[in-house]
Amino acid sequence: MIKSMTGFGRGEIMDTDMKFTVEIKSVNHRYLDFNIRMPKKFSFFESSIRNTLKEYMQRGKVDVFITYEDFTESRVALHYNKEIASQYMQYLNQMSEDFGMENDVRISGLSRYPEVLTMEEQTADEKEIWSQLEKTIRQAAQQFSESRNTEGESLRNDLFEKLDGLNNLVTQVETRSPEIMNEYREKLETKMHELLEDNQIDENRIAAEVVLFADKMCTDEETVRLRSHIEHMKETLKEGTGIGRKLDFIAQEMNREANTITSKANDLNTTNIAIELKTEIEKIREQIQNIE
Repeated sequence: MIKSMTGFGRGEIMDTDMKFTVEIKSVNHRYLDFNIRMPKKFSFFESSIRNTLKEYMQRGKVDVFITYEDFTESRVALHYNKEIASQYMQYLNQMSEDFGMENDVRISGLSRYPEVLTMEEQTADEKEIWSQLEKTIRQAAQQFSESRNTEGESLRNDLFEKLDGLNNLVTQVETRSPEIMNEYREKLETKMHELLEDNQIDENRIAAEVVLFADKMCTDEETVRLRSHIEHMKETLKEGTGIGRKLDFIAQEMNREANTITSKANDLNTTNIAIELKTEIEKIREQIQNIE
């Protein structure tokens, strides 16, 4: 199954202590490019997050948004800095002696001095946090992958329809080719009748001129190769994931054949068909840009 490079997925896991929410969205890109936004305190998980996401995607510009909520109060604790409090008392006593004044500092007052009592965040269990975060990432990535599969199937059906349309246009070029030969022969005979006073026309000369003309504007090789490229693309679409670059290369080859048909065409109808061929091939290339 082919995958689109456009997708969206969301995951959320919550327990009594914490809640993780992960959102993933992507657009087309030549390579796999991650943009991960998350709380700074989880930055050491970034390498693990990237490795996990690579299991679900190969190409695309991927934005990942991670939010975290902590429902516990146990993560924060009050800390008593005895050494700092002792230094405060030491200097206050020294000041009392120096100035002959009573040291009237009480414990309640000392506790309000800077850094005597501090609130410190306790270190959370890293393994526990990663376990919850990984589950949330995989939940979002699975939904993300499914959305890409759904979009990819729509792209596949649309491309098959467009390729069938290309085949019809190639048939029109092939059908028009002998008609051009007959019209050229009729024009040549008419012109020779006008130039010659008698009706004696050298059929061999006319035949030779028609052959030369046919050789210059013959598009048989181009239409055969174009049909081959169309079938090759159809077979590639059945292969599965990771085919975007291959499809783009085939589309380039198809466009090259259409350009050659346009340059060879010495006929307005064929030129119009070739232009339509190029237009449809460009539409196919635009769709291919969205395939992983």
